Amino acid sequence: MNRKLIRPNLAELKDSGGPRGPARTKRVPPEQTNAEAFYYLKQMNSKTPMVVVLLDGETIHGTIEWYDKNCLKLNRHKLPNLVLPKHNIKYLYKEYDDEH
Repeated sequence: MNRKLIRPNLAELKDSGGPRGPARTKRVPPEQTNAEAFYYLKQMNSKTPMVVVLLDGETIHGTIEWYDKNCLKLNRHKLPNLVLPKHNIKYLYKEYDDEH
């Protein structure tokens, strides 16, 4: 079986800035992606039960009532509501994801 070798024209590649052409500058990612705001709004609107894990390991259960740049307000069932500073939150997740 004879195979035909296809060889690109090197002059065309140099002119088009092909794979080895001048480096293309990447755009700097935006400072704010609004992903955090979108996530909080989605959980607030659906009143999703959440688990908030603090830096010291303490877990707090509740729903997010509001948030701002620095804190979250968590409504708790039959317990006082809390305003939690974001810098004290290790992570948070949906309560029904807690299958342990």
